[in-house]
Amino acid sequence: MKAIKRLFYALGMATLIGFFAILMSYTNDGFQELDLRTMEWLHGNVFLDALSVFGERWMIFIVSLGLMVFLWLKRQNYRGMLFVFLTVGIGNALSQLMEYFFTEQRPDLPRGLETFGFPSSHAMVGLLYLFTAVYFITGLIRNNGVRWAIWIFTTLFVAGVGLSQVASGQHFFSDVLAGWFIGYSLFAAVAVWYEMRERSFKKEIEEESFE
Repeated sequence: MKAIKRLFYALGMATLIGFFAILMSYTNDGFQELDLRTMEWLHGNVFLDALSVFGERWMIFIVSLGLMVFLWLKRQNYRGMLFVFLTVGIGNALSQLMEYFFTEQRPDLPRGLETFGFPSSHAMVGLLYLFTAVYFITGLIRNNGVRWAIWIFTTLFVAGVGLSQVASGQHFFSDVLAGWFIGYSLFAAVAVWYEMRERSFKKEIEEESFE
C-alpha cells in the first residue's frame, strides 16, 4: 500500500501542473474543439444529468457533517475532522473564489447559468468530499481487494458527477477537467499532511512509553 500511496501523491503534483496547463490554454482552438465535441456527445444524457445531485452543496454538507460526527464520536480523531474541513471547507471556498477570478462563460444552452464556470465546483468539491469519505472508510478495511474496489467505484462515480455538468449544459469539459485536477491536488496535499502528523503523533507516543 505504501507504493500505491506514493503513486497517489505523485499524481497530486501531476494534476496540479495539469490544472495550470489548462488554465493557460483552455481558450485555445484545441480545447474549444474538445469542449464542443464532449458537449455534443454528453449533453442531454439523462443518466449523467441525474448524478448532478451528488455535487449539490446540501449533499456535500450532509455527507461531510456526518463524516465529521463519526470521526468525533467513534474515533476521537480530531486531526481527521480537520482533514475534512481542509478538503471540503477550504476546497469549497477556493472553488468559489476561483469562479470569481476566472471569467470563462458557461455554455450558451437553455439550462446554462449566467455566472462564471472555471473550474467546475461540482467536479472539484464533488471529488474532495467523496475521496475524503472513502479515505477514512477504506482506512477501516484490511482487505486490499475490497479497498481497491471501493476506490475504483468511487473514482468512476466522481467522474460521473463531474460529467453531469457537461450533460446538463452548465459547464464545458475543460471546466470539469480543471476541477478534477485542482480538487485531487488539494486532496493529496491534505492527505500527505495528515499522514505526516499521524506518524509524528505515533512516534511521540512510542517515545513516551519508553521513558
